[in-house]
Amino acid sequence: MTGAFPTDLLDVHLPAYDVVLTEHLTVEADVATVFRAAQNLDFLTVRTPLLATAFFIRGLPARLSGKPSPELPALRLFADPSSAGLPGWLVLGQVADREIAFGAVGKFWQADIEWRDVPLERFAGFDEPGWGKIGCHFLVRANGEGRSVVSYECRTATTDPGSRKKMMRYWWIIRPFVGHIMRATLRTIAADAH
Repeated sequence: MTGAFPTDLLDVHLPAYDVVLTEHLTVEADVATVFRAAQNLDFLTVRTPLLATAFFIRGLPARLSGKPSPELPALRLFADPSSAGLPGWLVLGQVADREIAFGAVGKFWQADIEWRDVPLERFAGFDEPGWGKIGCHFLVRANGEGRSVVSYECRTATTDPGSRKKMMRYWWIIRPFVGHIMRATLRTIAADAH
């Protein structure tokens, strides 16, 4: 079909959601270069003072309880032998030079997040009460000669009214931080593309 847009992987794996946040950034690089930068992103290289503070506060309950924090050399979606994959997360799929989708199931609103390993084939239909699903993607599109727009969208859906209520309270508090992290991530992808 001429002129038809393909369905985004995120729409396939998490079409209905409670909250969504999308950030965009124009990058002075071609689509293939920006896509490779997103694909190879080491999430540990995303840095801002606010982000460091947020992660410190988020990890405080675990540190106070004496749980060890593993020191990771790198944190990537597509783990190689020298790095770790994102704990609790799975790659939902990718379309070369266009989209990388990833997601997780967990109880994000708790002080110490509880992750639930769900196989890829069960992610879209997972509806066990008491849980939430996060679906994210990096989407890269051309925006003129040698220029691209990279988008980072994050959606969250819950599996029951009680979880939805907890998630909505939590979202009200963390939404500004999530946006900040997403924008910092896009800036890191842009810097890596250069």
